[in-house]
Amino acid sequence: MLSGIRGLRLEVTEAMAKFTYDDHKPVEHRSAVADRLTARGQGLDVPTADRQRRRIERIGPWQP
Repeated sequence: MLSGIRGLRLEVTEAMAKFTYDDHKPVEHRSAVADRLTARGQGLDVPTADRQRRRIERIGPWQP
């Protein structure tokens, strides 16, 4: 039975992620996240933070 067991080793060469804006979160929380992204400043952090701030101005607080 053991001869039928096989193993597989994968090497991850790339990962793609999607950023969600969580419009249902309070404005204060979304602003704090944008501030932390700007402070971190890696990769697409700053453009994402700018986009989040524009969304906050346009959408404002979430209302069900």
